[in-house]
Amino acid sequence: MEKFDTIIIGAGPGGLAAAYDLSGAGQNVAVIENNLWGGTCPNRGCDPKKVLIGAVEARDRMVQLQGKGFGDVPYVNWTDLEKFKETFTDPVSDSSKKGAIDAGITTIDGEPKFVSDKEVSVNEVTYQADHFIIATGQRPSYLDVRGKENLLSSTDFLSLKQMPKEVTIIGAGYIAFELATIANATGAKVHVVHHNDHPLKAFNEKYALELVKQLENKGVEFHFNIDTKEIAKSGDKFILKADNFELSSDIVIGATGRIPNVDYLDLDKAGVKVDRHGVVVNKQLQSSNERIFAIGDVVSTKAPKLTPVAGFEASYVSDVILQKTTSDIKLPLIPTVVYGSPKLAQVSEQTGSKVVDQDVTKWFTYSHTNEPKAKVRIVLNDQSQIIGATLLSNEADSLINLLTKAIEQKMTHEDVTKEILAYPTAGSDLEYLI
Repeated sequence: MEKFDTIIIGAGPGGLAAAYDLSGAGQNVAVIENNLWGGTCPNRGCDPKKVLIGAVEARDRMVQLQGKGFGDVPYVNWTDLEKFKETFTDPVSDSSKKGAIDAGITTIDGEPKFVSDKEVSVNEVTYQADHFIIATGQRPSYLDVRGKENLLSSTDFLSLKQMPKEVTIIGAGYIAFELATIANATGAKVHVVHHNDHPLKAFNEKYALELVKQLENKGVEFHFNIDTKEIAKSGDKFILKADNFELSSDIVIGATGRIPNVDYLDLDKAGVKVDRHGVVVNKQLQSSNERIFAIGDVVSTKAPKLTPVAGFEASYVSDVILQKTTSDIKLPLIPTVVYGSPKLAQVSEQTGSKVVDQDVTKWFTYSHTNEPKAKVRIVLNDQSQIIGATLLSNEADSLINLLTKAIEQKMTHEDVTKEILAYPTAGSDLEYLI
C-alpha cells in the first residue's frame, strides 16, 4: 500500500494550490481527480465565461456608441466565439496535470472512495495518508420536475456549438443572469423564469431589479412567480409548463443552484459528517475526522463559493497541516460580481448610519461611453468610515476592488480625498461618491 503525507481529492484551483504548497514544503503529496484537471473554473466556469463576456462587453460599447462613431452593430458570432473560447479551455486539463507531475506531485485518475478514516481506494488500489483534503467542488443541480432529463446545465450552455434562436433559463441567480446576458448578445430571444420575484437574493434588491430592467431594455424577458412543473418535449421544441403558464423554446437551461460533490466519496466510512451544503467543518476547516480537511465549494459554510476563496482556504489548510498556524481561519472581505450587462458588484454591509445612493450615469466616467445606467451605493458607519458598497455599471468589477481595500483600511471620506488616483477613471471618482 502506497502511503503519502497528504492526499488531495480534487484537482481544481483549491486542490492544486494546496498540493503545490505542501509539495513545495517537502511533503509527499498525491492528487486524485475523476474528471478534468484544473477544475470547474478554468474548464467550464469563470474563465470560459469571462471569454464570452469579453465579446459581450465589446458589443455593448459599440451599441452604446451607435450613431456616435459606430453604425450598424452585429450580434456576437457564437460559433466563432466558442472556437476562441476553446483555445483557452482545451489545454487546461493536460497542462494542469503536467504541471503537478513536473512539481513532483503524484497524480491519480479515477473515482476515489474512502475505505477507512485514513485510506482511500481508487481503481481498486488503496492509498493511505496522514491527512486528506477534500476539494471536490460542486456540480449543477436539476429541478426535480417531470421531464427534468430535458434540462441542460450551465456546463452544456458553455459547450454549445450553435446558439439556438430561443433560450429559456430557469433561475435568477448570478449564473442565470450571466448566461442570459451572453445569449442575448448573440441575437437569441432569451427568457428567464423564476419561482418568486426576488432575483439575485444575495444582492441589494433595488440594484438587482435595476439590472433586470437594463436587461429587459436589451430584449430579455423575465417571468417571475412561475413555479415550473414540467419540461416537455414537442418535436424540436421544449415546453416549460407551470400553472396557467407555458413557454416554448429551443433549449431550457437549469440554473437553479449547485450541489456539493460528496455523494460518491463514501465519507461515512471515514467518519466525515456532511449536510446538504457539503462537508461540515470547524473553524480550522477540519471535518468531524480531524485528519480530513475540506476547502472550496464543497465546504458547508456561508463563505461565497468563489475561486479566490478556495485558493485562500488552500493556503490556510496547508499552513495548518505544516503546523505553521494554530489560529482559526479568518477570511478577508469578499467582493462578488454578476457579469451582466451592466455588471453588478457588492461587498460587505448594506446598512449603516448613512447610505449614499447616487445615479452617476451622467458623470464623465460613464457618459463618455454613453452607458445607459450607472449607480453607486456607499454605506458608512457612525465614524464616517466606508463599510459597504453596491455598484451597477460597466466599471463595477474593477471599482469594487478599490472599495474593498478602502473598507479594509477603514477609510473615511477625508482619507479618500487625500489620495491621487489616475484620471479620468472610475477610481478617481471615489472622493465624490461619499
